[in-house]
Amino acid sequence: MVTVGDKAPEFESKAYFPAEKKVSNIKLSDYRGKWVLLTFHPGDFTFVCATDLEAFQAFYDKFKENNAEVLAISTDSIYSHKMWVETSPRVGKVKFPLVDDLKKEISATYGFLNQVSGMTRRGTVIIDPDGIVRFIEIQDDRLGKDLTHIYNAFINLKYLYEHPPKPDEFEIIAANKGEGFHNITIRIPDSIGKL
Repeated sequence: MVTVGDKAPEFESKAYFPAEKKVSNIKLSDYRGKWVLLTFHPGDFTFVCATDLEAFQAFYDKFKENNAEVLAISTDSIYSHKMWVETSPRVGKVKFPLVDDLKKEISATYGFLNQVSGMTRRGTVIIDPDGIVRFIEIQDDRLGKDLTHIYNAFINLKYLYEHPPKPDEFEIIAANKGEGFHNITIRIPDSIGKL
């Protein structure tokens, strides 16, 4: 199972690109140099999953402005994804790719495959531009995602990535810090550094 700090496992699949109304191959490595948010959902044509994708779309421009791409993943086919986009008022707003995981390989590799139902569990993964997993959240399938929380986590991780601490510093961000946050820089005393 993938954990925070791991290199994000490569995957390749087909995806439906709603903005272009096309199906194309997709690889995670296509997005190297960008932040990637993987939003996993249990199944197409379900209410809570539709609200998740609609919520991600509401933040999509903000993610894009910050060098990030969103990829939606479930164990449904690209044909299911395409039909869902074409028939759902909520999902019809989506502009980011919907990835086919019919073989269940992506969900299993990332630890999101429900072994009982065979469906994808609901959750989110944030991957930095170097391909390192920086955030994993898995939640009850009946609970929709809080995009304000996810976006703030992304913005704070982006800040930490862009501001690496100096050798004698430790950079942290406290709880409940959203946009306009204040980071904390802790200087490590020389005496501790020599221990």
